[in-house]
Amino acid sequence: MRDRLILLPGWGLGVSPLEPLAAALRGLDEHLRVEIEPLPMLASSSLPDWLDELDATVPENVWLGGWSLGGMLASELAARRGDRCCGLVTLASNPNFVCRDDWPSAMPVATFDAFLTSFRDAPNTLLKRFCLLCSQGAADARGLAGLLLAGAPKAQRDVLVAGLELLGSLDTRAALQAFNGPQLHLFAGLDALVPESVATQVLALLPDVEVGLIEQASHAFLLEAPHELAAAIQAFLHELGDD
Repeated sequence: MRDRLILLPGWGLGVSPLEPLAAALRGLDEHLRVEIEPLPMLASSSLPDWLDELDATVPENVWLGGWSLGGMLASELAARRGDRCCGLVTLASNPNFVCRDDWPSAMPVATFDAFLTSFRDAPNTLLKRFCLLCSQGAADARGLAGLLLAGAPKAQRDVLVAGLELLGSLDTRAALQAFNGPQLHLFAGLDALVPESVATQVLALLPDVEVGLIEQASHAFLLEAPHELAAAIQAFLHELGDD
């Protein structure tokens, strides 16, 4: 179903941040069915558990996309499905959210570990801090952070901790290389969580895919620039539809 795009949200903030983008995409193409699928509510940080849950709920033969952690999971699900996935779109999604020796453009390990430890002790405080990090670089960072926090669903701490642990352990490079379908990866130039340099690294890893950069935007560019993102995605889908 090349006219259907399923979007997965990022960690902790629910489906609300994706809604402006979904609306903008529908406005550009009335034939494109855009749906947002919530992340699994699992207390497990095992990737196979998350993929099994998504595989059972997300339709096959559709475009898969996602923001941040959602983009990482969409990448893994696309690789698992292979020809049963039309293509992949990721948004501010680092193949490694946390630094590795061979992937330096990511969050330092010590910073991530400190955040995870602090979140276990004071989840509400750390979720507010996370929203501020998401919006850092935006013209109205505090206003944007407030929108993110207001739309965040109430989730059990164990579920959020499991999601964080998964985010810290995921390395989607092999999945991205294994998936032979079309790929579009969009990044934000002022992102405080996923460095701008990731765009260059992804292109080096995957020279045959499309990579784009929204220069004056934060990690929460879904809310800052939904129409710009929608135009880039729609152009990508339209180009492939003409092939």
